[in-house]
Amino acid sequence: MQNRIKELRQARGLTQEQLAKATEVRRETIVFLEQGKYNPSLLLAHRVAMALGTTIEDLFQFDTEL
Repeated sequence: MQNRIKELRQARGLTQEQLAKATEVRRETIVFLEQGKYNPSLLLAHRVAMALGTTIEDLFQFDTEL
């Protein structure tokens, strides 16, 4: 699974710390999300999407090939 968190965060002029505060997680969690090293819960995915003004579907790209 890939994501657009860093791209959208930077486009909105947010720091990792600001996004972390908006989503009620630690900055390290945002770092791991951006690097694709952490798969968020549905609640966290929703919070990140809302903070970035997008949808979960636009934020995360799922590999449909199994």
